Amino acid sequence: MKFLSLIFVIIILSFASCKPAEKVEESSKQWYKGNLHTHSYWSDGDDYPEMIMDWYKSHDYDFVVLSDHNTLAEGEKWKLIPKSPSHEIGFQKYLDKYGEGVVYREDSAGRIEVKLKTLAEYAPMFEEEDEFLIIQSQELSESFEKKPLHMNVTNIQKLIPAEGGNSVVEILQNGLDRVKAQRDSTGVPMFLHINHPNFIWAITPEDMIELNGERFFEVYNGHPQVNNYGDSLRPSMEVLWDKVQAAYLQANKPLLYGLAVDDAHNYHVFDQNSSNPGRGWVMVLSESLAPASLIKAMENGDFYSTTGVALNGIEFDGETLSVAVKPEKNITYTIQFFGTKKSNPLKSGIILKEINGKKAAYSLEEDDMYVRAKIISSKPKENPYQIGDTEMAWTQPVKAN
Repeated sequence: MKFLSLIFVIIILSFASCKPAEKVEESSKQWYKGNLHTHSYWSDGDDYPEMIMDWYKSHDYDFVVLSDHNTLAEGEKWKLIPKSPSHEIGFQKYLDKYGEGVVYREDSAGRIEVKLKTLAEYAPMFEEEDEFLIIQSQELSESFEKKPLHMNVTNIQKLIPAEGGNSVVEILQNGLDRVKAQRDSTGVPMFLHINHPNFIWAITPEDMIELNGERFFEVYNGHPQVNNYGDSLRPSMEVLWDKVQAAYLQANKPLLYGLAVDDAHNYHVFDQNSSNPGRGWVMVLSESLAPASLIKAMENGDFYSTTGVALNGIEFDGETLSVAVKPEKNITYTIQFFGTKKSNPLKSGIILKEINGKKAAYSLEEDDMYVRAKIISSKPKENPYQIGDTEMAWTQPVKAN
């Protein structure tokens, strides 16, 4: 009996020693704030990489990309500063802040040209281990019949040139395939996401439904011309999301995840007519602030997208999706659960449940294809995409195990 009692004690101690380890492993993950779509003077942004990185780092971002059009920040590039008060003042601010590190010259007409710093030059000025990370990115910009077809590639290792194609779908699929080929050949994690489908109404739900390998798109983009909310004839980004989601699951494709991004171009004038930083971002639950870890977490759906609403937690046990808001004083919240029924897949994106409060949960029913949550705050969005916007957040869709 004494021998059996000793075995019992050992077993109990073994279980006790395992549980803290499991908690430590779970608690080792942290939420990281990041923006995955940003522009600089390397393409059509209106500020210098250092000034942009300083803005994001000083506004508590953990990671950011410069995703300039069809270019990487490498090699020699000189920028002729536009003759406008905001750009000239911007140059003076840049010169005052970075002084001897600024390389510039005057052309024959007295205009200022500035030598832009490469990623290899400016990244060490800002990056800190476990504090701030800059991920190399490219906005692969194509077009078909004057439709802008833009795709961001996060953690790209080598520039992918635009090559055109015979249709919207062909061009988008070529982009996906070329990113996969680079990922396979380098062994470096990276992913492509589709940018602002409603920009000049370029990409339809039907276009996206035909794709293979697409996992991410922008459900919210802060640029004032991207038509996030659709119009009387064309769907909003959320309606598009649910329509494509239902079609993907019917075809046994992976879940489609929605990103919120700035698409920042303008850093001198902040108003509704400008594409400014600070409008949308992702919060990623990752084991570390490293590209591979962040990408792994995002491909697992371990993130949410937001324009300001912060969440205390998101849990999914294979059946029930639970959401808890990190509340602000005197602010109210509405939590909506959206999904599509297997019995009626053409009626996608219906509201399955709505709760006014800081916490809510939805248990998937047998007829549910998936569920995602949207949190709407009563707090007005500072410098909004559209006048009247309040802060919002979106969780990623989940389906029953």
